[in-house]
Amino acid sequence: MEVKIQAIKFDATAKLKEFITKKMNKLERFYEGIELIEVTLKVVKPETSDNKEVDVKLIAPHIDLFASKISDTFEQSTDECAEALQKQLIKAKEKKQ
Repeated sequence: MEVKIQAIKFDATAKLKEFITKKMNKLERFYEGIELIEVTLKVVKPETSDNKEVDVKLIAPHIDLFASKISDTFEQSTDECAEALQKQLIKAKEKKQ
């Protein structure tokens, strides 16, 4: 499984990238055969609280899933996206069976 992280108009720290990769790798427990996860990080204008947006596109055989969350930190947004994708993966797996 490949995890691609893209930060729009800023440089993401190595620590943030490591956190995101670790979170996304945990999704493999819920659905086998995930091929690619694309994570896009953005700072939403105006720069106030709740302005960190994370978009996650997950590609696996027969399914493409997407989650987008905005919160105070990239870590929190990533957590929320991972939870949303986890629920979607469980539903997809149940439909598959």
